[in-house]
Amino acid sequence: MFEKYMPKQLVFFAIVFLLSLPVFAQQDDSKNAPVIVQPGAPGQETRILPSTTRAKLPPASRKDVEFMQGMVHHHGQAVEMTALIESRTENKEIRLLGARISQSQSSEINFMKQWLVVRGEKTTMEMLEMDDMNMSSHNHETLMPGMLTKKQMDALKNAKGAEFDKLFLQGMIQHHKGALEMVEDLFKTAGAGQDAELFNFATDVDSGQRAEIRIMQTLLREKT
Repeated sequence: MFEKYMPKQLVFFAIVFLLSLPVFAQQDDSKNAPVIVQPGAPGQETRILPSTTRAKLPPASRKDVEFMQGMVHHHGQAVEMTALIESRTENKEIRLLGARISQSQSSEINFMKQWLVVRGEKTTMEMLEMDDMNMSSHNHETLMPGMLTKKQMDALKNAKGAEFDKLFLQGMIQHHKGALEMVEDLFKTAGAGQDAELFNFATDVDSGQRAEIRIMQTLLREKT
C-alpha cells in the first residue's frame, strides 16, 4: 500500500517545491531592493520612498536656459576663430593655444547642448532663430558680449603671419572677457545659477578663461 502511493507523493511534493520557488525569489528580491530615503525638512521625519521612485531635475530658471543657449552661440565663434589658425600662422604658441581653446570649447558646447536637451529646451535662443529667418541684411549680426563683429572676423580671415597672431590674440582676449561678463550676469540674477551642474560649469568657464586671458596677454606683449 505504502509503496503503491509513494511515486504520486513524490510528484506532489516536487510540484509544491517548484511552485514555491518564485515566491522565495520575490522575497529575496524585495530584501535586496534599494531603500530610497528622503530627508525631512527641519522638524520633520525622514520618509522612506517606494523603490519605483525616480529622481526629478529641479526646474531651471529662465536665465539659466538663456545663459546656456547664449554660451553655445558664443563658444561657436571661438571655435570658428581657432579653425583659421592652421592656414594662417606657423607660430607654435598660437597653434598650441588654439588647439587647447578649440578642444575645450567644443567639449563645452556638447555639454551645454546636452544640458538643454535633458531639460526639454532648445539649443539655440529664440532671438537667434528669428535672426536666421531675416538674413536679407548684409549688416545682420547677433552678438553676445565680447563676440567679434563681422568686420573683425573678416580682418582676421584676411590676415596672415604676425598680423594674424596679433589680431587673433586681441580678438580672443575680447571674446573671453565677454564670456566672463556673461557668467557675472548669470550670478547677479536672482534665482539663477543654482543648478549644480550649471554652477560648476559656469565657475569652470570663469576660471579657465581668466587663465587663458593671462596667457594671451603675455603673448601679445611679447609681440608688441
